[in-house]
Amino acid sequence: MEITSLQKQVDEWIEKVGVRYFNELTNMAMLTEEVGEVARIIARRYGEQSEKENDKTRDLGEELADVLFVTLCLANQTGIDLQKSFDHKMKIKTQRDAERHKNNIKLK
Repeated sequence: MEITSLQKQVDEWIEKVGVRYFNELTNMAMLTEEVGEVARIIARRYGEQSEKENDKTRDLGEELADVLFVTLCLANQTGIDLQKSFDHKMKIKTQRDAERHKNNIKLK
């Protein structure tokens, strides 16, 4: 699915269910909160922190989806074509990093 389709899906959901978008500052705070939830799972499940019993049932995929949802909201309400921005960023990264990672001895 294209990012453009995801943006449209979120916009339609907001219109039908969400009433309206939260303002940009609220959504930025929500994005920070969601990223924190992802970080908590990663730190405990894959990092060195011990995983509490109630953390073991948390779904990393759902938390990542929350991050994506709020990101799509922010893109919609600020007029960003995220597909276009993503495609452009991938082109830049590909050109910039064409040999960089292949030559990084830390990655071998």
